Amino acid sequence: MTTPLFLLRCVQLGISIRDLDLLTIGMVNDMYTESHNDDYDYPAVASQEQMDRF
Repeated sequence: MTTPLFLLRCVQLGISIRDLDLLTIGMVNDMYTESHNDDYDYPAVASQEQMDRF
């Protein structure tokens, strides 16, 4: 990952330069990945009974 790409990801997530003192590159990457998972519509979700059998 290049520096400009990293800074673009920070802007997309709304992370300020001051906030970067508290975060690692990996944390920012994880936040970016998870932000895209929020919109995913999971087609099937297991019920409690299915989880218990698992």
